[in-house]
Amino acid sequence: MTDRAAVLVTGGAGYIGSHVCKALSARGYLPVAFDNLIYGHEWAVKWGPLEVGDITDGAALSDAIARHRPVAVVHLAAFAYVGESVEDPEKYYRNNLLGMLTLLSAVRGADIRKFVFSSSCVVYGETDSDTISEDHSCDPVNPYGNTKYGGERMMRDFMQAYGGSSVALRYFNAAGADPAGEIGEEHDPEPHLIPRVLDAALDKDGGLTVFGENYETPDGTCVRDYIHVTDLADGHVKALDMLDDASGQHVFNLGAGRGVSVLEMIDAARRVTGADIPYDVGARRPGDPARLIADTTLARGMLKWEPGFSDIDTILETAWRWTQSRQD
Repeated sequence: MTDRAAVLVTGGAGYIGSHVCKALSARGYLPVAFDNLIYGHEWAVKWGPLEVGDITDGAALSDAIARHRPVAVVHLAAFAYVGESVEDPEKYYRNNLLGMLTLLSAVRGADIRKFVFSSSCVVYGETDSDTISEDHSCDPVNPYGNTKYGGERMMRDFMQAYGGSSVALRYFNAAGADPAGEIGEEHDPEPHLIPRVLDAALDKDGGLTVFGENYETPDGTCVRDYIHVTDLADGHVKALDMLDDASGQHVFNLGAGRGVSVLEMIDAARRVTGADIPYDVGARRPGDPARLIADTTLARGMLKWEPGFSDIDTILETAWRWTQSRQD
């Protein structure tokens, strides 16, 4: 038995979810990971119990909630491949939106009044702004973004109607690995740039493809804001801390506040790894905006959140150590 307050973390066996569980444990909570293990890993659950279940299964959710009696929910469980969402939107609406509805219904039944949601910067869609603040219009350009924006609105409506407070965290590009080396990124297939670049440094997976070189950016490749996963996890803890004192519905960007192009990231990885990292250029991926960079003024002010690991070298060095450690 433990006297630590439990927090239900859906998707807690995943890349971001496992880092959130570690941060919650360090803050004194007992993270209860609820995960179907389709994309998550049992080895990543180290700081609390694992409940294997699907977020579209209301009975499994209600059972886990009844046994662990969490004081809050952090919801990260979702399908998150932009290209796949364009090809198979039904899969995304069924899992991400039906899953959110099922979870919110279970939360309402258990009278849990604090809810933190893993949203995404893709809710903004295409933008000409140098940086994006939370009051920017939302116009997603792919089904994945539609499900994240729909999830935000569903959460807000439930909390306002039935009682409760919530935070939607609009992630920019999660990257890096736990500085202590305990957990890190491992997807199959791997959609994210940095692991693919580092695999190319090890001459794995048949080389690296850059998707598009004709975007309206300085070097023609997509520009993204990379936020270290440890800083991202800290944002969830800060959000729960805020909900102890602040009611209502809140939205925050979590990013580093600066953009890095695909080619700039490849050059930085060459410096960190010492490898050549050749690449080919392919066609643009459907639904990819040209530029996404966060204005994090609101999170820094209201959440008292400050990224500490999100310079590009630290991101790449932690990810490179993790990648090397997983070679066996």
